[in-house]
Amino acid sequence: MSIDPTGVCPAAALRVSFEFFPPADAAMEATLWQSIERLAALAPRFISVTYGADGSTRERTHNVVTRIQRETRLTGAPHLTCIGAAREEILEIGRGYWERGVRHLVALRGDMPHGMASYQPHPDGFAYAADLVAALSRLAPFDISVAAYPEVHPEARSAEADLENLRRKIDAGASRAITQFFFDTEVFLRFRDRCARAGIRAPIVPGILPITRFPQVQRFAARCGASIPAWLHERFTGLDEDHETRRLLAASVAIEQVEALRRHGVRDFHFYTLNRAELTYAICYALGLRPAQPQAARNGVPA
Repeated sequence: MSIDPTGVCPAAALRVSFEFFPPADAAMEATLWQSIERLAALAPRFISVTYGADGSTRERTHNVVTRIQRETRLTGAPHLTCIGAAREEILEIGRGYWERGVRHLVALRGDMPHGMASYQPHPDGFAYAADLVAALSRLAPFDISVAAYPEVHPEARSAEADLENLRRKIDAGASRAITQFFFDTEVFLRFRDRCARAGIRAPIVPGILPITRFPQVQRFAARCGASIPAWLHERFTGLDEDHETRRLLAASVAIEQVEALRRHGVRDFHFYTLNRAELTYAICYALGLRPAQPQAARNGVPA
C-alpha cells in the first residue's frame, strides 16, 4: 500500500481535527504537549485551541497556538470569541495571528462568563458570531470554522432561529461548521438534512467526544443541551471506579459512532480530546487512520 505525502494511509478515507484547551499549570502543560505530539502522527487537518469565557485564557491560547506554529508542522486554529471585548481589540488579535502565520480561526460568540444571567453584547463589540466572521473575512482570507448545534443551542428561540443563525455565519464567510458533541447518530443526520434543505452547503463536521468520565459528560451535556441516550446511561452504569472497563467502552462507543456516520458519507471528524491523546489515538487507529511506518517495518522487518 502506498503512503501519501502527509504520511497517512489513503485507504483510511478519514480526515480529522483535534481540539485542546490551554493548560492551567506546568503538569497540565506537559500533558498537553505529550498529547499533541502523539496525535500529530495522524496528520490532523488542524489543531484547535479553546478560549475561556470572557477571553479569560487569551494569553494561554495565544501561547499554545504560537508554539504549534513555531515548533510543529501542524496547523494551529485558535478560538476567537465576541464576549467581553471591543471590535478593534478582537480585530487586533486577528491581525496578530495573521502576521504570525496563523490562517485558520474558530470564530464563536463565546460562553457567558460565570454570573451573567443572560447574554449582553459588549457595547463596542460584535454582537454575534456572524458579525465576527464577517469582520475577520474582511480583515484577511482566513479559513474560518464556526459552531453548529444539532440539538439546538440552549439559548436559541427555536430550532429554526438556530439554523438561520448558522446560515448567517456561513454566508458571512465561514468555511465549515463543527458541531457540538452528540451521541445519537440520527440526531446528526437529521440536522445535516435540515442544513441541506435550508441551503447551507458548507461542510457540517461532527464533533466527537470520547467519554473519559461519564459524570463529567453528563455535566457537559446539561450545559450545552446535548442529550444522552438511555442505552449510553445503561452501558456506563456502575463503572465509576472501573477505569479500564470505562476506557474500553468509551473507545467502542466512539468507534461505533464514527463508523455509523461514515456509512452515511461523513469523512471529516473533529475530536474533543480534553487534552488526552490515548482514547482519541486508539479510536482513530481502529478506524484505519495510521501514521506512516518505515519501509523496513512495512516489509515485516524490524526498523
